[in-house]
Amino acid sequence: MGIRFYQVDSFATRALEGNPAGVVPDTRGLDETTMRRVAREINASETAFVFEEPGDGYDVEIRFFTPTREVPVCGHATVAAHYVRALERGYRGGVVRMRTKAGILPVEVLPEGDDLRVVMTQGAIEFGPVLEGDDRTALLAGLGVGPADLEPGLPIRIVSTGHGKVMVPLAGRARLDALEPDDSALAALSGRIGCNGFYAFSLDSGEPGVLASGRMFAPAIGIREDPVTGNANGPLGAYLTRYGRIPALADGYSFRIKQGEAMDRKGYMDVAVFCEDGEPVRVTIGGRAHVAFEATLS
Repeated sequence: MGIRFYQVDSFATRALEGNPAGVVPDTRGLDETTMRRVAREINASETAFVFEEPGDGYDVEIRFFTPTREVPVCGHATVAAHYVRALERGYRGGVVRMRTKAGILPVEVLPEGDDLRVVMTQGAIEFGPVLEGDDRTALLAGLGVGPADLEPGLPIRIVSTGHGKVMVPLAGRARLDALEPDDSALAALSGRIGCNGFYAFSLDSGEPGVLASGRMFAPAIGIREDPVTGNANGPLGAYLTRYGRIPALADGYSFRIKQGEAMDRKGYMDVAVFCEDGEPVRVTIGGRAHVAFEATLS
């Protein structure tokens, strides 16, 4: 049996940039074991498996696998999957309700010139614990930084919009660029705190029109470093709103981030945060995509 798949560079407009994701658009006959093995073979940080079986309240179901396990949702693989789905269907715009392990989420496909942009509403915003004491010390050691390298006034905290990440605010892009994490130390810490991703960021992007630069590490789930991460930058928007670094607006505040420079896969993501009574209640992420190749796994 041949399994057709795409590799798509998300949050990019040309190949070899942004974050590569696998997309399997036809999942007929695939069980969970096969999907896990296919994701391992494709070896992107995440592969999206598309189930064209509408149900109560949703139009399509998508499941996401890293090379080692299933995850509830993935931002860049969502963009990739809906970009491929729109291309295959000749779909030029509208809202698709997507069922995931993180709930039913709306995804909007927008025409942009002769191409498409995909905007995803992420899951419920959840502010988890602040890392303190031994966990904070272990994280800093795992990243190879000290307390003086942190941005003043911002805590190290777990934040989720469907798949939580640890927000690690660094004081300056030079420190961000120099990170050389200890994979085994971060993986061990993941097991203790129940969160697999560590998102280090700096508000010194060095680029006009770009608010932040970031790097995301998740060795516990087989991702040494991820180029451009929706499940990190969406929570970043909620986090920056909570701590007063961006305005809390009912009709939304939008900003752009860049990620992936350390991997020579720079990509850009647009994040919007919508608030009620000064608190973030909804986050969207959006970006472009580029099909790098299509192939059949024999």
